[in-house]
Amino acid sequence: MQSGESSEDFGRQTADLGSGRRGPAGLGLAALAMLLMASAASADDVKTLGSFGSGKWQAHTYNEDGRKACYMTGQPIKDEGKYTKRGDIYVMVTHRPAQKIRDEVSFWAGYDFKEESRVEVAIDGQKFEVYPHQEIAWAPDADSDRKLVAAMKAGNTMVVRGTSQRDTATKDTYSLSGFTKAYNTISEACD
Repeated sequence: MQSGESSEDFGRQTADLGSGRRGPAGLGLAALAMLLMASAASADDVKTLGSFGSGKWQAHTYNEDGRKACYMTGQPIKDEGKYTKRGDIYVMVTHRPAQKIRDEVSFWAGYDFKEESRVEVAIDGQKFEVYPHQEIAWAPDADSDRKLVAAMKAGNTMVVRGTSQRDTATKDTYSLSGFTKAYNTISEACD
């Protein structure tokens, strides 16, 4: 998300990136850019469904090429690392019923990840590995997405650790208070 953008703008531009990602490293930069532009052009009428967990979790719905889609975003309560500049940091969960996509999780770092690195997600001690491509990291498959969502719904705290292209280690801590309410809201809206 760029400075000055709302989460609705962010969703319009980003919510579609993960839809073909079950191998994001296979996407060329041009293909990724085209996905981003297509998403920005086709996703309109973003509606905020609510804010949860002291506003750290936001739920939204919109029409993407005439089909309903829903997503939620969460912001960390604490971000750590020895960096001088970093973009916005989010986790996103997306549902696209028309495409039979549900619980798609993506982590937005605010920087480009180091190539061939791994990103660790810890939810109350349970560890997951997600795979970065540029500034976004995804679970390797839909089953892993579902496991991440289940852990987030049951958990209290999530910590995401990554490494930037400049070898800067980061640690982002999320409160999961409000996650389940935001998740239930997008699930009901995109049932």
